[in-house]
Amino acid sequence: MASFVHGFPFDPAYGRTLDELTAVPAPPAPDDFADFWRARHDAAREVATDPEVGPVEDERDGVRIHGVTYTSVGGVRLGGWLALPVESAAAEPVRHGFVIGHGYGGRAEPGPDVPLPLPSAAAILPCVRGMGSRGLVAGIPDVSAEHVLHGIASRDSYVIGDCVADLWCAASALQELVPELGGPGRLGYLGESFGGGLGALALPWDDRFGAAQLTVPTFGNHPLRLTLPCAGSGEAVRAYRGTHPEVVDVLRYFDAATAAGFVQLPTLVAAALFDPSVPPPGQFAVHNALAGEKELLVLPAGHFEYEGLAQDVDGLVAARSAFFAQWTA
Repeated sequence: MASFVHGFPFDPAYGRTLDELTAVPAPPAPDDFADFWRARHDAAREVATDPEVGPVEDERDGVRIHGVTYTSVGGVRLGGWLALPVESAAAEPVRHGFVIGHGYGGRAEPGPDVPLPLPSAAAILPCVRGMGSRGLVAGIPDVSAEHVLHGIASRDSYVIGDCVADLWCAASALQELVPELGGPGRLGYLGESFGGGLGALALPWDDRFGAAQLTVPTFGNHPLRLTLPCAGSGEAVRAYRGTHPEVVDVLRYFDAATAAGFVQLPTLVAAALFDPSVPPPGQFAVHNALAGEKELLVLPAGHFEYEGLAQDVDGLVAARSAFFAQWTA
């Protein structure tokens, strides 16, 4: 079990050994789980995303970074960043494409998601609705503890479903902007924390993705998460469930571990032994349930500063690049 000096009023390792974590199961899917998500995916694919690219905002690590906006479900206009390889200016084709999700709280800049895992790659880094400087939407809270409860009374109104659709629409926008990336299996997905959980929910239904990497993914095994105190958005859901027990039926449709049971594409999961924000049992449940080829990278901790963190981040970046190099070989 991981052990760090901390000030949390609970154990962020939750008393689990690695062997116990790798045995955490996924909850069973509702009978209409796949139908629910396929219908949402089909609706998202019908959206005319009308992407618009802004001027270059930065150039580094082999890419030029532009602002970008696109339309998602419900006519919501979202923003983010588009990274294009510098070589594309010389008419060299883009060979790889990535959709990159973000953590709860969104992103104010591309940050550590650039450099990309592979050379000659393009990527879209969207801010999903309600999150980040370019994802603000009137009526949707931009604070994670409030965002995670927005519309939660119904599976049809829950904001998490629309955030998943925002990723599908981002993929559509990327393929429209970079036609070389059209077709099945041409895109990779990267997501950390909130973005990891959204990715697990998004991937099973969209054949444009050929491989994925999820870091400390959230939303895994909701029935178990509801019993585990944490410092992340899950605590708001736990509190809400105390006065609204019926929310359990809604959460069954937004369980990243349940969705992972439908993920057939190669997936690398980086899961932490110690994490105060996203309980490790839920992270490992996502990995354990994956139906396709999978790799596991065990991290000492997530959402926590510790000695040696920089070296572990470097190791994760190297593992990610090696993983996607195999996918494209």
